[in-house]
Parts: sequence; structure tokens; C-alpha cells
Amino acid sequence: MSAPLAAAALHHAVLTAHDFRCWCTGQCGRPHKKGGGRCEAEHDGWTSKRGRRIHLIASPADLLTPALLAVTLPAGELRAWCPDCYDATRRAQRKTAAALPTPEQDALFDLSPEN
Repeated sequence: MSAPLAAAALHHAVLTAHDFRCWCTGQCGRPHKKGGGRCEAEHDGWTSKRGRRIHLIASPADLLTPALLAVTLPAGELRAWCPDCYDATRRAQRKTAAALPTPEQDALFDLSPEN
């Protein structure tokens, strides 16, 4: 089994908790029909489309969590992600976050009618 050079025990604990399989249940936008609603990618498995080896990563479910906070999270708060689901989910979460107004944007213009 391949593992990262740093935090190998944490990485292994996350993968074990998720049965060495990607945690994604459609957050990436794909239905994962073959896997019963869950991504079928397994750690150190091979992809059929690209013929490359899959290395799952451990990351928070909220992929917009800042890196400095993410490295402090315990294994129970991390999820196993395959690269394809991780990238697609991160793009979707960024797009959703960009569409939400920030407090600064709310205060930029006062469009309320004057009394």
C-alpha cells in the first residue's frame, strides 16, 4: 500500500475508516451508479479510463477548509477522496461559495427605499 511520507498513520486511519474506497457519494456531481451511489475508486487500484493508479487523499468533507486548519483535524473529521471526485467537488464548492454574497458585498449598496 502506498502512503504519504508525512502523517502516514493519520492517512492510514482515514483510509481504513472508509474501507480504502473514495468517500464521495455524489458531491462531485456524478451519481456513481456502479458503486451503489458511492464512488467505486479504491486506493492503489487502477482506473479503467486512463489506466493510472489511484491514490486516495485524506481531506475534510468541506474542501474549502483552509490548509492550516485541515492539517490539525483528527482522522474522524477527514474523508478519503479520489483525485477526480476531489477536484470536481472542490470546483463545485468554490462555485457555490463565489455565488454567495459576503458581508462586504451586502453593505456596498443600500437599495432600501428611503422613508
